Order: sequence, then C-alpha cells, then structure tokens
Amino acid sequence: MAFVGANAIAIHHRLDGRRGADRLVFLNSLGSDLRIWEEVVAHLADRFEILTFDMRGHGLSEVTPGPYTIAGLADDLLGLMDAFGWRSASLVGLSIGGLIAQHAAIHAPERVERLVLLDTAARIGTAESWSARIEAVRAGGLAAIGETVLRGWVSQAFLGAHPARLAGWRAMMEATPPEGYIAACAALREADHTALVSRIAAPTLAIAGEDDRSTTPDLVRATAERIPGARFAVIAGAAHLPCLERPAELAALIADHVGGAAGAGDGPVDRLAAGMAVRRSVLGDAHVDRASAATTPFDAPFQRFITEGAWGSVWSRPHFTRRERSIVTLALLAALGQDEEVAMHVRATHNTGASADDIAEAMLHVAVYAGVPAANHAIKIAKKTLADMEETVR
Repeated sequence: MAFVGANAIAIHHRLDGRRGADRLVFLNSLGSDLRIWEEVVAHLADRFEILTFDMRGHGLSEVTPGPYTIAGLADDLLGLMDAFGWRSASLVGLSIGGLIAQHAAIHAPERVERLVLLDTAARIGTAESWSARIEAVRAGGLAAIGETVLRGWVSQAFLGAHPARLAGWRAMMEATPPEGYIAACAALREADHTALVSRIAAPTLAIAGEDDRSTTPDLVRATAERIPGARFAVIAGAAHLPCLERPAELAALIADHVGGAAGAGDGPVDRLAAGMAVRRSVLGDAHVDRASAATTPFDAPFQRFITEGAWGSVWSRPHFTRRERSIVTLALLAALGQDEEVAMHVRATHNTGASADDIAEAMLHVAVYAGVPAANHAIKIAKKTLADMEETVR
C-alpha cells in the first residue's frame, strides 16, 4: 500500500504502467476505491503511466469532516499530481470522478491533456435525490443502500452471471466510511457544470454504458454536446460501471482517444497544436512562454518548423516513452557539444521522468561512442543543472 500527503490529507494510491509514458489518472465513482480500475489498467499498462487513487473519504484515503465540494476534490487531484511532479495528464473520470475531471479541465486547463468522461454528466441527479441518499445512509449505513446501488453498477445479465464478483464489490462499497460517502453525496448535490462545460478545451470523449440508469446515455450525450468537439460512445451491455463488466472495451476506447493525443491530425494546424502541447509538457510553460515572447517575424517560420517537426512529429511518436526519448536526446546533444540544449533537456527531465541515474548512464554511452571529452563536458553541465534544480525545490 502506498500513501502520499497531498492537499493536507493522506491519499492512498497506486502507480502502474510504463514510467515516462503518456500519463493517465483515473478518478473513481461514489462508494468505490481504486480497485475498480484493475482490469482496465492491466490492458493499458504497457502503453501508459497510470495513477489510480482513493478519493477523499473513500477506500484507505483519509476521511475529513464534510460536506465535500467538487472544487475541493479537484484540489486533491491536482495536489496528488503535484506530489508526483506531474505537470499534466489525461483524466478518466467516472460518475463523481467525471465531475471532478470536468472541474479540473474548466479551471486548470493547463493540467488536463485529454479527457474521458465515463458515465457522468454536467449535473447528476437532483438535490432531493442526494438529500434522500444522505438520510438513508445516516439512518442505516451503507448496507441500507447496498443492494440498490449494486444493481445500478452493472447490467441485469451480469448480476446473474457473476455472484462472487458482486459480493466482493458490495463488500467494497459497504466498507466505505459513511461520513466520507455522505460528504461526497453533498458535493454531488451541489455540483452543476451545465453552464461551464462549454469552456472545456481538452479533447474529450464521453462514454456511457448502454444500460446505465443513473447517468443514461442521453444524459451523457447531452453533456458531450455542450463540450466543443467532444465525441460520444456507448458500451453495449454495460451499466454505470463499465470498468467492472466491460474492461477490455473501455480500455480500447481510452487508448484510442488518449493514444492519439499528439500528432493525431494530418494537417499542419493539427501538428502545430499537438506539437505545442508536447513542447509545453516536456519543457514547461515558462520556457515555452519565453521562447514565444522572443519570436520575431525573422524566426517565426523556424519556430513553427521546430514545433511541428520535432515536437508534433518525432516527440509525439508512441514507440519511445518520453523518458526514453529524453535519454536519447540528452546523449545526442552531449555528443554534439550543444551545451545550452543539454542544460535545457536536463531541466526537462523533471517533466519526462528521466532520472539522474538515467542521465549518468547516457553519458557513459557518450564517452564510448563520442569520446571522453564530450561526455566529461556534458557531465559537468548536467551536474550543475541538477544541483540548481534541487536548490530550486528547496
């Protein structure tokens, strides 16, 4: 079990997948914990670096007094990303997790690369329905609503076919701390992004289970229609939690949407936009903002060429993870004696996931294949840059 302090609470989490690959964060539904994503993660772990976690008041994460708000739960998400040095990631949000993901995409758009909204909407339920849910839990605990909730999670056919799984998921749900569950219900009672989702700029895929009665396909589609450029898909035979009964199909939809995050389009405008997103993700906003501010008509074509060609094409290819591409780039720059570029890409390792050990190994290859003087010089630059980075963190 792994815990980290973020936004002043202890959050239970898991990191899976390929270090340095494109990043995915999964956000849970009400009354569940990170285990609901296990089968989906298994299908995606070879392509992505994946973070799952228990929402505040759920699973093994810390319970704090309610009521909670979607804004506060989004702060937990961003604080957790900060704890791992994740400047940005693609978000997959289920039900209340989808509302949290929407809030992040609306209010912190620079943190959200791509967005998957799963069985969620801009507004879920009514104030009256959530107040009734709260009173039922206060009166009888989670067991009082367990059967009803479980029948909404999966389809009728799945209910009869997998009794052992259902017993396990019900135990998970009923083990949720009642105060955390009630506090999250209060957040759902107040949440309404209907007038705000049109501000979402991240490429968005909205997915609904065909048999979902909580957030029906029509409701999910209506939210998608309010988000510029959003796509909509239905998973046949699934209800409110497709991750439990259709994990392979869900994983394929996520991979298709997120895996095309960079360089998906064929035209130069698509490559420019994708390249700028990758450039910012690797080098950081401050560096790219300085470079953009210094651009003049003289070098504007060059800057566009670099953004489209290097960042929108080569750096966007999926074969190497960003960590791997970062290591290769540093070795090449060191071999060529590009001092400023070496320092810049050492700083970029904060975002790519390459470690100081990775850099040291790359320099050994430089020494063998490009000469000891080139490696020695680059090592001096890397050591100073890494020391400066540590000092900045302090």
